[in-house]
Amino acid sequence: MIDRPRGTDHERSVPLGAWWHDCVGYAVYLPSFADGNGDGRGDLAGLIDRLDHLSVLGADLLWVTPFHPSPGADNGYDVSDYETVDPAAGDLGTVGRLIDEAHQRGIRVVMDLVANHTSREHPWFRAALDDPGGPYRDFYVWADPGPGGGPPNNWVSCFGGPAWTLDPGSGQYYLHLFLPDQPDLNWRNPAVAEAFDGIIERWLGAGFDGFRIDVAQGLVKDAALRSNPQLAPFDPTAPRRDQWAAFEHRHDIVQPGTLDVFRRWRSHCERRGALLLGETSVDHPEQYGRLLPGDGLHLGFWLGLLKTGWESGSIRRALRDPLGAVDDPRRIAWVCSSLDEVRAATRLGGGDEGRRRSLALATLLFCLPGTPFLYQGEELGLLQGDVPAEWRHDPVGAAVTDGRDGCRTPMPWEPGPNFGFSVADRTWLPDGGRTDDDTVAVQRGRPDSWFERYRALVALRRSTPALRQAGDLTWIDDADDALVAFRRSGWTIATNCGPDPVGLGANGTVVFDSDLGSVADRTDQYATGPVVVRPGQAVVLAPPDGTP
Repeated sequence: MIDRPRGTDHERSVPLGAWWHDCVGYAVYLPSFADGNGDGRGDLAGLIDRLDHLSVLGADLLWVTPFHPSPGADNGYDVSDYETVDPAAGDLGTVGRLIDEAHQRGIRVVMDLVANHTSREHPWFRAALDDPGGPYRDFYVWADPGPGGGPPNNWVSCFGGPAWTLDPGSGQYYLHLFLPDQPDLNWRNPAVAEAFDGIIERWLGAGFDGFRIDVAQGLVKDAALRSNPQLAPFDPTAPRRDQWAAFEHRHDIVQPGTLDVFRRWRSHCERRGALLLGETSVDHPEQYGRLLPGDGLHLGFWLGLLKTGWESGSIRRALRDPLGAVDDPRRIAWVCSSLDEVRAATRLGGGDEGRRRSLALATLLFCLPGTPFLYQGEELGLLQGDVPAEWRHDPVGAAVTDGRDGCRTPMPWEPGPNFGFSVADRTWLPDGGRTDDDTVAVQRGRPDSWFERYRALVALRRSTPALRQAGDLTWIDDADDALVAFRRSGWTIATNCGPDPVGLGANGTVVFDSDLGSVADRTDQYATGPVVVRPGQAVVLAPPDGTP
């Protein structure tokens, strides 16, 4: 249980130390986790009912996606009111119950802070449209048309197309790095910062243990709104990622003033021992490092592995690049899967082969300094869900093939209607083609299940201080090795990304095998001979002297 006083404002008496270094995170996509009110969509009550799942798994840091009122253009990431709770998700009382129930289980809770943009329906933006000369106009980024009357510069949206939409009433364009329904806030305006001071204090006072900062890299924009250098021909009909990659993003993200925003928020969080966790979505480790100096974000998600295939060189680079970009490797938040990308088990080959590789990759992350996160269902070995065109909700997936609905299908809890996610006749997304074997109820307690293997991996990290400390990391592989391997305080960790078995040639006792999970009761399998790592397998060897 987390020790904290009761009352309307949860001012904390716990130490202000970096408790997150010892945590294992779990990301909940709220609409798809558990439906508590029977309307076919996940909510806070459903999450509360399923908190024991996190406890059994061993996760103790919960990130919850947005629960604020929203028109739903981007499934909650277009907020129309930061101060309260969408009635479909719950109410303020449900939020308090979630926090209390989680804390009773020793689980800290961080909420999504969507601060790069609001909804078009937010009162600030409505006022900015209605009164171009009023105080809320400068809450957003506006610009006059460029030469010829088109957009002010060549910036593109992450979702494809121009990042600018014309307001016919005023003749100016407003900026949106995502949908036109999500106008970007102007973080160069002190009034915006002051407004968010109040929002942050409100939710810290409600008892949250910190924030996951959405689009952390994009808050501040170039003051002169200069065009980005173009790297390749731009095709407006190309997939959104190709449109984005056609430019060097020199002026629209990772701007110097961003760090001032983080420092301001950190002053609020440090009074309460709260965490600032950034969605630091950048393509280059140098940009990642610039977002994580010592006095800003406490942790930043490294997303380089989310698009990596099963190839030792690319995996090795995706692991080493962030470690070399930050001053303290414990500032890295590691992920294999997320709510925005194809699930790792599918990306890495599909079927049981992809599931094995996903767990083998996770084994590396769990043994590196930093804080590992699992995305809901990853611990079940879930593949990308199948979502027919008529069911799609993602505004990206409605137009192109790289939508996100497939990684957001409902969590399968138990055999039966809707796999226990909801009692509704129709859920907001389909079940994705799950089977009884995918469910928590079938996997829990079955020694060879994906859940029990991930549970053993979580337990290994939690019980081994050497795997959580900052230093003592030595790579013991070569650039062309099939093995990706390193050593930490005598512990040896290796994953085989090649097609053939490879002898590890290291001393120690195998304590984790991704094909088995814990090997505490199966050490006879390693009693003689050197350890051979099979393709798609990961092993962890404890030091010969038993150092913890």
